[in-house]
Amino acid sequence: MATITAHAETKDDPLASWRSGVKIRPVLPETAERHSIHSYFNTCPESPDGTQVLFYSSTALNGHTGEVHIINRSTGEEKTLVTNIETEDAHRAACQQWLSHGKRITFHGLRDGTWFVGAVDLDTGKERILAKNRLSSWGQPNGDLVPLYGQHWDPGEHTNLELCNAATGEIKTVLTAQAVKEKYTAWVDKAFAGKPFIIFFPVLSPKADRVFFKLAAPGITRDPRGTAASQRLGLVCYSIAENRFLYQSDRWGHPSWHPDGKTIVETSFTLFDSDNGKGTRLPGLPAVSGDHPSASPDGKLIVTDSTMDKFGGDAKSWGIVLADARGGNHILLHSFKNDGGARSWRRSHPHPVFSADGKRIYFNVSDGTWTRLYVAEVSDGVAAAITK
Repeated sequence: MATITAHAETKDDPLASWRSGVKIRPVLPETAERHSIHSYFNTCPESPDGTQVLFYSSTALNGHTGEVHIINRSTGEEKTLVTNIETEDAHRAACQQWLSHGKRITFHGLRDGTWFVGAVDLDTGKERILAKNRLSSWGQPNGDLVPLYGQHWDPGEHTNLELCNAATGEIKTVLTAQAVKEKYTAWVDKAFAGKPFIIFFPVLSPKADRVFFKLAAPGITRDPRGTAASQRLGLVCYSIAENRFLYQSDRWGHPSWHPDGKTIVETSFTLFDSDNGKGTRLPGLPAVSGDHPSASPDGKLIVTDSTMDKFGGDAKSWGIVLADARGGNHILLHSFKNDGGARSWRRSHPHPVFSADGKRIYFNVSDGTWTRLYVAEVSDGVAAAITK
């Protein structure tokens, strides 16, 4: 589709290279009869050096069983890194991500009755188990640390925030659930009424010196596949470097870290100062719905997804929206039907995210039988051969 311009171009226009000539294509060949799912907007599926793309591959209609693959952007050569895993859903798949400057990947899943966090070193192809009875959240691709948390539906003893060094396997507790309760007693007690809870879904800042997370208490089932698995609460931001709480909010939208390491990018084009939680809504940008925003590596752009009912279409279609991070200007980069794909209890969303060089945006499309990973590339980017 043609790129739609919302406002006139200006001399200083970070959107300029995205206004025309953008190439949009699936990462795998159109003939690939399987799901190819990028995990989340907090992590890029492209390796830090731009050579490989990481994705979850599944032939199961619901996407709940599958493998973790990489594909070479230049040659189209595909490699299987992880086999025989089950996932919670098709929404975040195996939570696969790049770490250690692209030397390894981490993931989580269920195998032989045990949930675990694993790593694969690309030079050997060998899989290592980093932690059992835990799940992984989001680290940074140029660091070694992956955050761990307990099974939110049945955590057992694993209630704290742990950081695992994926290179060495060392695991350290950096914050306890008890410390959170002591800091925010009234808030926690009102929500959970004395029930045990865990630090849930922690996301590390670019320098790994800060983290934000939500809280979760086990629900009424012991089945992770369903909304009754756990009760979630709010957002807490914490300084790992200074060992102190920064702020707490009742609301968790879809937060991600800005590359400046201090700002949190949130839904509705809102930026939060992680020092104090003060929010600023960017002016002159459209209303969006269901959005998962993230910033470009230089911080000049914000990409997000939205249902198209906000842009004159219908809610079964989604679009990729690209905005000037100062506000005022935006473009609708692409729109597509998104009411098919993996038949999971929790559907896959587009989850757009920039490549490390800022020249490509990756996102999922759920149209037809399969959920497929797509890439949008500016015209001055190096053409990939992966769809040939």
